[in-house]
Amino acid sequence: MSSNYSRFIPGEEIDAVAQWRFGAVDAAAMLLEEQARARLQEEQAETFREEGYAKGFAEGLAQGHGQAMLEAQEQVNAFLNNQGQDTARQLAALVASAHVQLDAAEQVAARGMLELACELARQVLRHEISTNPNTLLPVIREALTPLIADSKSTVLKLHPLDMDMLEDVLRSEYPSLPLTLLADAAITRGGCQIQSTGTQIDGTLEKRWARAVGQLGLNLPWEAAADEP
Repeated sequence: MSSNYSRFIPGEEIDAVAQWRFGAVDAAAMLLEEQARARLQEEQAETFREEGYAKGFAEGLAQGHGQAMLEAQEQVNAFLNNQGQDTARQLAALVASAHVQLDAAEQVAARGMLELACELARQVLRHEISTNPNTLLPVIREALTPLIADSKSTVLKLHPLDMDMLEDVLRSEYPSLPLTLLADAAITRGGCQIQSTGTQIDGTLEKRWARAVGQLGLNLPWEAAADEP
């Protein structure tokens, strides 16, 4: 047998039940929301940590790369500087060597020019002596003039050809000087030798020529090899 159960429920109880149910739902929702918020915060924190790590890693990598590039550039600059210094030293040595070689070449060229000039002068002088013996007179006069005051016996030696041309002139110019004129084939034309008491003068052409070229720093004989028989 069945029976129907019915009971009148007061409004207060209904309100209490409704409030309990809705309160439980609200609490569950709040709990879920809090859990979701916590997970979100944790995910955000993890994201921040990952971003910070990535940023720090990138900055560290960039800093390390920059430092490596700086050190590499410094090494390159040091190499270039050293290379430049080595090149500068090599260039300075090359320039100094070039100056030395140039100076030597200039000295050789200058000496060559002097020797050529002396050779030309020698040829001109030889021709002048052979055609004009009077060119010897200034040399003889310069040597005899200091001896006139002492009136000492003097011997003058000349080449025979020069003696033939100058004997009369000399005797007329020095009548008061006890002068002895001697022809000597050993004396080159254009030269002379004078002997007096305590005095000997070498006026040979070879001696005078050696003194002249010696003042130019040269040592050239009067008789060149081509002139020797």
